[in-house]
Amino acid sequence: MSAKYIFVTGGVVSSLGKGLAAASIGCLLEARGIKVNLMKFDPYLNVDPGTMSPFQHGEVFVTDDGAETDLDLGHYERFTHAKLTRDNNLTTGRIYEQIITKERRGDYLGKTVQVIPHVTNEIKNAMRKVAADCEVAIVEIGGTVGDIESLPFLEAIRQMRQDLGRENTCFVHVTLIPWIAAAQELKTKPTQHSVKEMLSIGIQPDILLCRSDRAVPREMRNKIALFCNVEEPAVIAARDVASIYEVPLTFAAEGVDTLALKYLRIETKAPDLSRWQDIVRRAYHPKDEVSIAIVGKYVEYEDSYKSLKEALVHGALAHNLKLRVTWLEAEGLEVPDYAEQLRDFDGILVPGGFGKRGIEGMLNAIRYAREEAVPYFGICLGMQTACIEYARNVCGLKDANSGEFDPATPYRIIYKLRELTGVEEMGGTMRLGAWDCVMEPDSLAAHAYGKSEISERHRHRYEFNREYEAILTGAGLRLTGTTPDATYVEIVEIPTHPFFLGCQFHPEFKSKPLEPHPLFRDFIAASYQNRLAIHHEIAASSSMEAL
Repeated sequence: MSAKYIFVTGGVVSSLGKGLAAASIGCLLEARGIKVNLMKFDPYLNVDPGTMSPFQHGEVFVTDDGAETDLDLGHYERFTHAKLTRDNNLTTGRIYEQIITKERRGDYLGKTVQVIPHVTNEIKNAMRKVAADCEVAIVEIGGTVGDIESLPFLEAIRQMRQDLGRENTCFVHVTLIPWIAAAQELKTKPTQHSVKEMLSIGIQPDILLCRSDRAVPREMRNKIALFCNVEEPAVIAARDVASIYEVPLTFAAEGVDTLALKYLRIETKAPDLSRWQDIVRRAYHPKDEVSIAIVGKYVEYEDSYKSLKEALVHGALAHNLKLRVTWLEAEGLEVPDYAEQLRDFDGILVPGGFGKRGIEGMLNAIRYAREEAVPYFGICLGMQTACIEYARNVCGLKDANSGEFDPATPYRIIYKLRELTGVEEMGGTMRLGAWDCVMEPDSLAAHAYGKSEISERHRHRYEFNREYEAILTGAGLRLTGTTPDATYVEIVEIPTHPFFLGCQFHPEFKSKPLEPHPLFRDFIAASYQNRLAIHHEIAASSSMEAL
């Protein structure tokens, strides 16, 4: 039997949480035993988000097959067990690239190539490909209704209902009910106009997810149902919640999954949400807290590190702790008294990034963590800078650096991938996707994972230069993870430190709330132990002063 489809669109403004809504619906359907897959269409003309600024687009989420995708795919993977690939995220740029390639090849046999049917057919074919191996495909359309660039995608999903029938398609529209402070009331007009815009292009929403920061009265829902031509139970009040992991539970309480399945004519068992309820209970009733400093380049825009923040939350939830994250701009640590900014944290993390801005600040943060025995976790650039800091301040190679930051450095501890030397183009020049790693026994990493071989996702151009291996390991650094052929270094550690680990891969991409990543789980545990030790010392010194 062919798959059925749930289409998620958005109106009024962007950033209403379409991705989170799609992921939560997928979570609820999985909890009922339905196999789901999810995909995201992005209307921009970039071929993928790989070369886009994190300040504009947020993080780039990487899949196992090396696709650089939208951050919403991170939500999909965290909330469901769908196996995502490059087919699960398509942009207008990629679709046009495919069409122009076909046209140049002569595949259209001299026909005039047009938006309808050629672009819409390409979009529909992409949806069918993703839906080939599941019962329900959840398709999110980026942007908002009314955007010129979104029109081909909206036309394609309109055609899908024509092609498949009402019982095989369900339209979920995410909209806004704003609170007008001056009038002290909620307003439904933005939702009405958004649905009117959808109707003008031939799409009648089945379910309205109305975002609001407060309760939506029953009479207001009745009004929306009347004016927007939907059932009153299908007007869902999607209120703001403190933890995103509560969203599936609020959707279940509002009957979102029940409605969708009714419209799709699917009968299933009741959902088992006990594990999600446990996660939310832990989030709202922690036994204590843990304080982590993230020293990065893009900290002004938290979505730049979306998966990283969530992976830390997962690690904290595993120990029933509340996570307190402080985002420190790396350039702000390029001052003599940088240590003062780092004193109050239980653990320090340096994430990935590109370019030389802020590197000296990161090196200062790493030096502080190493010398003061504060748990340190370095990811990608955070591993590379840890190696540079060690070479400079422990091995005495004062001018040690990366070829990325100083091509003229006499000690190139980090250098460009061998096969990419001489390649200057930005696109398609990185080590991307899943690579295997073999770990040394009795290492922090091996203990965390509980096994000796793993597969993790990468996104970087530069590697540890093994010509300096003997110098660094001779001074106490331990290389505890490499690719199976021993070409690339994947993990470094300082065995004499309570927790000092750098990894070349991005473990945050594989962490889920119900399955926290082992490295984040153990980093949080070490940070919490550091917190307890500090509090114990303070209490002991206070007792001594009292005597």
